[in-house]
Amino acid sequence: MPSYERLRELLDPGTTVLLTVECQQGVVGPDSALPELAREARTSGALANVARLVAAAHESGVQVIHALAERRPDGRGASRNARLFRAAERLPVQQLAGTAAVRVAAPIEVTEEDFVVRRLHGLSPIHGTEVDALLRNLGCRTLVVTGVSANVAIPNAVFDAVNRGYTVVVPGDAIAGVPSDYTPAMIRHTLALVATVATTDEVLGGLTRPRRTGVTPV
Repeated sequence: MPSYERLRELLDPGTTVLLTVECQQGVVGPDSALPELAREARTSGALANVARLVAAAHESGVQVIHALAERRPDGRGASRNARLFRAAERLPVQQLAGTAAVRVAAPIEVTEEDFVVRRLHGLSPIHGTEVDALLRNLGCRTLVVTGVSANVAIPNAVFDAVNRGYTVVVPGDAIAGVPSDYTPAMIRHTLALVATVATTDEVLGGLTRPRRTGVTPV
């Protein structure tokens, strides 16, 4: 685990962005298309920890971006070049644009200051989306990655962010995947090699600072 001083240095509110990945009702909500993943996200405490981190980010002035995956009702523009995509087409719950399935799931709160970025294709919340441009325009240096799944979207997000020059922090108890023993293995053998891994409480300790006031917009 990183030292408190090192983590606090990385989590400077002025240069840190918190990213939630696919924390949407149709993925981690009660009526999820992926009930095993939804159950793991909730019973492990990962979803609750994402909500805690988002609340702390709002309090400390850290920018929050919610990355959601959706598809058009006609399926146009969606990826079909992997078994995962074709299987998703047959699921009883579809992540259709404009439906409840693609709204951020409780208990995560969304404020007017948050960005919500939606993608129609691919596996990554960063590659081919607005997220990278937003991070650069926000002056981001450290990206905190949370959400689901540790199987696919989370490692994609971490690799894409690192390849683009950002420092990544992963609160290991604020991500989830299936089966339950897969997430710690992914963290230990893969994510820890490229990101700073911490606990939610440790990240909260680094983020908890008074909100800056009196800043004049450029």
